[in-house]
Amino acid sequence: MKFIIDNIFLIGLVIISGGALLLPYLQQRGSKLTLLQATQLINQGKTLIIDVRDSEQFAAGHLRDAKNIPLKDLPQRISELDKFKSKSVVVVCQTGTQSGKAEATLKKAGFTEVYGLTGGIAAWQTQGLPTTAQKEGK
Repeated sequence: MKFIIDNIFLIGLVIISGGALLLPYLQQRGSKLTLLQATQLINQGKTLIIDVRDSEQFAAGHLRDAKNIPLKDLPQRISELDKFKSKSVVVVCQTGTQSGKAEATLKKAGFTEVYGLTGGIAAWQTQGLPTTAQKEGK
């Protein structure tokens, strides 16, 4: 007991720093799909894929049938997606970090099944899964 009392400051510091390290995991926002889950959902054919990267990144490589709406443009262009509200939506970004913002925007607009791709397009490509690049002149 004397040890705890003598070192209360250090013990408190350890607890606070440990909590700070766990905070990102505890605050994970949105519903995430693993690559396998996303592939299965996409293969069912009832899924809208929204790529929220900028157009240059999208042109370099994206998931087949993905619709490119950069994250900064999503609030203004959400009306383009109204006809897809009954479908599941998979949001893709570069590394999986920006998709949470897009998920929140879509859910606020009335989309019920919105998921982010864990690891983003980078994880997708690392696993050797297929991507499509836009052809010159399109």
